[in-house]
Amino acid sequence: MATDSAVADGPPLHVVLVRPEIAANTGAIGRTCVAVGAKLWLVRPLGFHLDDRRRRRAGLDYWEYLDWAVVDDIEGAIGPQRFWLFETGAGGRLYTDVGYELGDALVFGSESQGLPTSLLDRDPERVVTVPVRPEARSLNLASAVAIGLYEAVRQLGRPGR
Repeated sequence: MATDSAVADGPPLHVVLVRPEIAANTGAIGRTCVAVGAKLWLVRPLGFHLDDRRRRRAGLDYWEYLDWAVVDDIEGAIGPQRFWLFETGAGGRLYTDVGYELGDALVFGSESQGLPTSLLDRDPERVVTVPVRPEARSLNLASAVAIGLYEAVRQLGRPGR
């Protein structure tokens, strides 16, 4: 679990994208991370090249300010800090019922597959959900990240400032 002193030198929050597929979503998520001071972790394989023009366009001129890393597995991204697994559908608790702490990692799956079942089954107490009506199936990944990230920021009192 992260402590205030452990996070003093690092970002207040982490966003982990497991196997992201759409460059424009990743660019928009990077921009949101810059806005709040969160670090973005991309877990391979990626569904796009990092120099993709759509990622650059979505991130605009913010990408140079983004703290980010690419890793081969989720353990390389979440390390010892607390994490929350965001998933569509039944199960898990409401994302607003979580008490976020400095250093927490918010973990999101790919646009088409979500998070691996093995990860969800391994840590069911860490699964959270953003409710959507059945007609919508799920939210856009960039929207889901923004919702979860800004709830954590709200609870933490704007740590990116």
